[in-house]
This record gives sequence, structure tokens and C-alpha cells, in this order.
Amino acid sequence: MRSLATMLLSVLLVCTLAYSCRGGSTSESAEAADSIHSIPDTLRVGTLYSPLSYFIYREEQMGYDYDLIKQFGADKGVYIDLVVAPSISSLLEMLDSGKVDLAAYEIPIIAANRDRVIPCGVENITHQVLVQPKGNPDSLITDVTQLVGREVYVEKDSKYQHRLANLNDELGGGIMMHVVDQDTLITEDLIEMVSSGKIPLTIVDSDIARLNKTYYNSLDVSLEVSFPNGRRGECRLTRHGWPTA
Repeated sequence: MRSLATMLLSVLLVCTLAYSCRGGSTSESAEAADSIHSIPDTLRVGTLYSPLSYFIYREEQMGYDYDLIKQFGADKGVYIDLVVAPSISSLLEMLDSGKVDLAAYEIPIIAANRDRVIPCGVENITHQVLVQPKGNPDSLITDVTQLVGREVYVEKDSKYQHRLANLNDELGGGIMMHVVDQDTLITEDLIEMVSSGKIPLTIVDSDIARLNKTYYNSLDVSLEVSFPNGRRGECRLTRHGWPTA
């Protein structure tokens, strides 16, 4: 069975060839093919501090995405220069500006991101769910129609904001949406704020919700508020295929 690092390399090769076929001339495609064999000595990788992607426990670096990119670097003899971004928007800006070559973090597959980066890796299909305190079972929100008249906090310019706005339209209005605009805020912060009572409700992806529920057992994350949606790791490739070192 192929290792995860080898699978990532294969996806990068596919992205490279697809890019060359779409926009390059014959000579450019040939140069792109040649560049496949020229892996840079250093790969600049951006990520977010998250229990799913990257975190430090007892002074040791851990996380699924961190382990994946670390193994890739070890297999290919590439030094991984890891940079931790404060938010997804900051991470995408780092990709846009060339400060990092790829993101070792699951980025939502939405139209706004498709023109900026090339999706790489296995797609993770999830639902968006409502995060709410368990409290009294009689007061638990069990249907999206019960969100009318309720306050819900979501990250600015996130897919959660877009989904909540669409849901509000579907219900004819009445959801009191609060958009949180902080450069250093990530999804897990809003979950903690619901648990501590600082905000009443938020919306996150189901896998993130389930993981954080192990830390905050007072939360209910059972109500789905969206259709299935995907997230994948993202990379920004150079014109000739491999990221620039």
C-alpha cells in the first residue's frame, strides 16, 4: 500500500500535468514535465494551529496534516519550512503572495477559492452542524426552522457565513447572524465560546464538531444545517509545476 506521502506526491503530479495541459504551450508543457524530476530543497508550508492539523503537545509537534507533510519531506529529502497562520484567510493570502508553497490544512472547496489555489489530496466530505449547549432537552434546537429569532455567530467570509445567510433566506428571514471578524480567530475558538457561554450558537463542520465535543461534553452537535460539502488540502503550483523554494 502506498504511503500517504507518496499519495500526496502523486496528486501534486496530477495537478502539475493538468495545469500544463490547460494553459501552457507545447514547450511550456515539456518544461513542466522536466520540472517534475526537480524537487526543491525546501518546501514552505502553511498551516493553522488546530487539533486536526497541527498542534504542540508536551513540546512535541503533532497533527494529521503535519504528520503527512513531514513524512512527505522525509521520503523526498525535502526540508519542510512550516509557518503557522492565524486564520484561513491569512493562510490563503500567504499562498497568494508566495510566502508559502502549499497549505497543509483542509480548505473549504467553494467558488471563492477555486480561482486562487489548486485542490490537492483526498477530499473530506462533511456536513455543517449547529453547535449549541445541551441544557434542557426541551429547549434544544432540533430543526433549522427553530433558528428564527435566535442569535448565531459565524466567522467572517467563511462558508458558514454563506450557508447561514442562504438558510436565512430559505426561512424567510429572522435569524440574527453575528459575523465575527478577528484575524486570530479560528473555528475551534467559537466552539469554546459556546461551551463557556460567551455566545449562544455557532456553525462548524461535523468532523471538527465531533472532535471538539470530546473536550466540551456540554455541547450538542447533532443538528445538520447543510448538504454534504468538501474540504481538501490546497497547493499553489508554479508555472512549471513544482512550488518555488
